[in-house]
Amino acid sequence: MCGIVGIVSKSPVNQLIYDALQLLQHRGQDAAGIATCNNGKFAMFKANGLVRDVFRTRNMRALPGVCGIGHVRYPTAGSARNEEEAQPFYVNAPFGMTFAHNGNLTNCDELKADMFRNDRRHINTNSDSEVLLNVLAHEIQQASSGSSLDPTSLFKAVGVLHQRVRGAYAAVAHIAGYGILAFRDPYGIRPLCIGSAEINGSTEYMIASESVALEGLGFRFMRDVAPGEAIFIDLDGELFCSQCAENPSLNPCIFEYVYLARPDSLIDGASVYATRLKMGEYLAEKIKHEIPTGDIDVVMPIPDSSRPATIQLALKLGIEYREGMIKNRYIGRTFIMPGQAVRKRSVRQKLNTIGSEFKGKNVLLVDDSIVRGTTCREIIQMVREAGANKVMFASAAPPVRYPNVYGIDMPTRQELIAGRGQSIEEIRREITADALIYQDLADLKQSVTDVNPALTSFDASCFDGIYITGDVTPEYLDRLEESRLHPDSAFAPSDDGIRNQLNLFRASGND
Repeated sequence: MCGIVGIVSKSPVNQLIYDALQLLQHRGQDAAGIATCNNGKFAMFKANGLVRDVFRTRNMRALPGVCGIGHVRYPTAGSARNEEEAQPFYVNAPFGMTFAHNGNLTNCDELKADMFRNDRRHINTNSDSEVLLNVLAHEIQQASSGSSLDPTSLFKAVGVLHQRVRGAYAAVAHIAGYGILAFRDPYGIRPLCIGSAEINGSTEYMIASESVALEGLGFRFMRDVAPGEAIFIDLDGELFCSQCAENPSLNPCIFEYVYLARPDSLIDGASVYATRLKMGEYLAEKIKHEIPTGDIDVVMPIPDSSRPATIQLALKLGIEYREGMIKNRYIGRTFIMPGQAVRKRSVRQKLNTIGSEFKGKNVLLVDDSIVRGTTCREIIQMVREAGANKVMFASAAPPVRYPNVYGIDMPTRQELIAGRGQSIEEIRREITADALIYQDLADLKQSVTDVNPALTSFDASCFDGIYITGDVTPEYLDRLEESRLHPDSAFAPSDDGIRNQLNLFRASGND
């Protein structure tokens, strides 16, 4: 999960991009970067850390130009702390291009080998985003014959990219001297939207991962980028759009609505806040059948993502809603902190209980989801220490049983508390709750469909193990897990590995 933004304006964009990245900070806390272009020359600054910590006044002054892109990174491939893998990335051919990507490629190995063998391009990091950039650069070079560039050539290049690349990707590219290109994978897994603003009689455009970035900077939300669609905005502010995929279909990641996106965002025509209210309603109905509601004294959210669902759940159950936990907003989101030890240690720094709200009460805690179980187990212990009589736990999402390969850090089944074949009762005992209720997957999907009836298909692979791209095999998952458990055995082939593949290819008489 990452956040991306691209802006074409008539005035300097460095501050606009910085402010947009601040609004998208929840999508990535590991690194941030901005790239702009002025008189055909790129300026770029990126580093590990939060947006507010990465950029100083001197860095902002060194980012001139009226067109640019930005990125906040949450690593799902490559090294979590490798500053070289912070984005945007840059290539100098065919026209000079900076690039930012949200998602994860599932055929990265094959693409690396193919680019070394056929495209004659070298990949310098373990990041799949650099792979995607080089595929795009190669296809633009092929479509344009290395001469001038027009929207038709760009859309042709994206069309071939869709045929070569598999996985989830929402991307923005800044092509020196031409403008901003944005595109979304044919399944529409990761979100992307476009907005406009009228400034001094001219139209300016912004493309971003979430609508909150547009609205927070005074841009009017226009629409979501369609699955498989490419959008090009030239430096004169003219907008071009084209469907570049043969059989696109909309299958947004349902975990965006559960947890990842901000509640004030609109994703694929559905208000994230409204979907979370619906999740609370459906979860309340299930609780009525599984727990004697008379045994519950108070309902409390685990801040912040679960608050809308908890409010609606308490209303439906007719049970008092209270806030018993205070969140330290200067601690990052524990779910996207690299490393289990760091996540566990940060829980008590992040949350503190109000003892008077718990003492002697039977409490129903509601969270948006249970992924590794570390956070909820620590929280239940804190609540007991605060004097609660019973602690019941409800998840607004179903059990997370499978790895997510499309851009969310759930890589190994061993890390998932529900991914080891445990029953709900076994999970309840492990997190030490007195009762445990999960949302049903059908109800979770219906929560989103109720808000936007046009949304009927989703990527819910972390819940049901169905991978929409159709290329994720058990062997792929085993290799992915091996790379995460033993980082030194790189999942993506090393340069030597690619050369070995090339030698085998030549030996077969195919060169």
